Amino acid sequence: MKLTIPLYLLLAAGILSSCKQHQGTAATEWRTYAGSKEGNRYSANDEITPKNVAQLKIAWTFSSNDKDSANRSQNQCNPIIVDGIMYATSPKLKLFALDAATGVKKWMFDPATQDTSKKNDPLAYYKVCRGVLYWEDDKRNNKRIFYSVGSKTFAIDAETGEPVKNFGNGGYLDLTKDLGRQTSSFVSGTTPGVIYKNVLIVGTRVDESEDAAPGHVRAYDVLTGKLKWIFHTIPHPGEKNYETWPDKNAWQRLGGANNWAGMALDEKRGIVYIPIGSIGGDFYGANRKGANLYANSLVALDAATGKYIWHYQVIHHDLWDRDLAANPNLVAIKHNGRTVDAVAQITKHGFIFMFDRTNGKPIFPIEEKSVPQNALPGEDVWPTQPIPTLPQPFARQYFRPEDVTNISPETHSDMLAKYKKVKYNVMFTPPSKDGDWIFPGFDGGGEWGGAAVDPDGIMYISNSEMPWAQVMIDVPKNTDDHSLKGMGHAVYNQYCIGCHGGELKGNGTSYPSLVNIGKKYSEDQVSKIIENGRNMMPSFKQISAEDKKKLLAFLLKLPEKEPATNHPAKEPPPTVAKQNAVPYLMNGYNRFLDKDGYPGITPPWGSLSATDLNTGKTLWKVPLGEYPELTKKGIPVTGTELYGGPLVTKGGLIFVAATKDEKIRAFDKKTGKQLWEAKLPAAGFATPATYAVNGKQYVVIACGGGKIGNKSGDSYVCFAL
Repeated sequence: MKLTIPLYLLLAAGILSSCKQHQGTAATEWRTYAGSKEGNRYSANDEITPKNVAQLKIAWTFSSNDKDSANRSQNQCNPIIVDGIMYATSPKLKLFALDAATGVKKWMFDPATQDTSKKNDPLAYYKVCRGVLYWEDDKRNNKRIFYSVGSKTFAIDAETGEPVKNFGNGGYLDLTKDLGRQTSSFVSGTTPGVIYKNVLIVGTRVDESEDAAPGHVRAYDVLTGKLKWIFHTIPHPGEKNYETWPDKNAWQRLGGANNWAGMALDEKRGIVYIPIGSIGGDFYGANRKGANLYANSLVALDAATGKYIWHYQVIHHDLWDRDLAANPNLVAIKHNGRTVDAVAQITKHGFIFMFDRTNGKPIFPIEEKSVPQNALPGEDVWPTQPIPTLPQPFARQYFRPEDVTNISPETHSDMLAKYKKVKYNVMFTPPSKDGDWIFPGFDGGGEWGGAAVDPDGIMYISNSEMPWAQVMIDVPKNTDDHSLKGMGHAVYNQYCIGCHGGELKGNGTSYPSLVNIGKKYSEDQVSKIIENGRNMMPSFKQISAEDKKKLLAFLLKLPEKEPATNHPAKEPPPTVAKQNAVPYLMNGYNRFLDKDGYPGITPPWGSLSATDLNTGKTLWKVPLGEYPELTKKGIPVTGTELYGGPLVTKGGLIFVAATKDEKIRAFDKKTGKQLWEAKLPAAGFATPATYAVNGKQYVVIACGGGKIGNKSGDSYVCFAL
């Protein structure tokens, strides 16, 4: 005889209550970076709707009080919310837990206290952390937060905020280890990976120069921190696609090809989808001939073992810094009369690539189109590049003379003259001394903020449309000046000229001028910036103490305190330039801005769009962000450059911050109509999260600012009805 007990009696007895409560939280929580392991930034919360969103008010704010007064700190964190607790990071990468309904702090972990050698260094933890990971065992008595601070990935007890001492190296992983070769180059965790069962899968940010560290994808045991598997993004001998490299020793000397933008996990199938960045040495590839697999590829791996399943290379032999900069989205779409489980990958150049999750076959045809071949000497440009026929691009693909800004007749004339100084304007024109336009720019198009997708297969993307000029120069030759300053100039040419330019003038706030830097910072402060990095600038720990002394002498115009060298006058300075491997480099990252700082292209300069992934068609596109002073002049809303992604809800709304004007907004997801906005204490260059506690829905955003000239902030602002 089978005994059947009514469900309501089990609930009344409390037998199922805890289990059902835990299983039912997925709709109310935001348990992972990007909202789900599928990476879709979607929430089933629906208390807030187009009808009542205008009633949103601030529910609470929390400030960590550790922003930088010089406006150089940022906070790009997309917080997670589990069991009514919010876990997030601060500008100094302190990890904290808050009551998600009130914003009251439960605990805070300061990574600076774990490293006494840097405890008093104000720059040591001005890094980037875009989110954290949560894991618990089956009995829910072991709960951990994993998050990265520079080259360390910590395991923190979610209940107490203390490091888990029996994990890894006394509570953390050292990401500079397990790379297969020694490296002194920059290695850092920025965007969280994923957790599959008890497997923690992580990527890294590395240098983009010729001496970059390897970008291998690694997986560790969540309990012990022991390495479980490693996937070599530049294949080793005997591995799949190793034979595609003309140089059979490429795996030993090249780096990069790293995952820094996040991942997506098909938990049911046990497949992890990993977007890979460019090979080290962004703009000249004579020393890395071939297609350069697996750089610029979407790679599918067995999440348990790291075994290769399939890949698709989005850019062959990248010369334009077109790394895959956002996590992919796992979606179910209607295609040719059937439901297909697909993976969609947005790109910097404004395309959406879509594949069958199981085998990597394109959902819509992708054409290999011929591209220009007029390259620098020694360069072998790949003859074609893949262009999707559908979905339709979400960003403009051309920057022509008629697209130059017309904000005023005077500005148009001035910018058109500057436009004509750069010779080429066709996408995939190889880098040259004559210059070419990178459009969408080096920061997208689509970027690390990623895309949001609802269950109907509609994708929402925040998109920047900023042209950047790519102009190559000869690597400066070392002079016969063997003074400390003269040799420091050679070190500058090794490490700094690519961003700050030959005249040290930089370009904008992301690449600041170094002219007269000694009037702003002391020798000790500049030394610490070189050692630890700051904002866009990575750490340069690999520079030897002797070379750093030379560089400081050059930058700060320090007096000679001792004879610089005993070498004969005609010998080159005793330093090995990383750029010696290539004869050309790019003369800085140059946004195309007018004299007032506005983009030199016709608007929109930033947009929010909706694409139906079932059909590949764009549904709508609207400007995102505003310059109020231009609006007052009668200029239609232009949008602004964007950093951060959207989220979409079952309630019918898209929430997005990301704009230079320091606002968060809500849009009707069906029409793109803006329904609500609120001013933030600093720009929300991050992706918001939404969740519910006791039936009440909240929307929270990190307000870190600190980019493209905006002031820095250190608060989280939470809204509710």
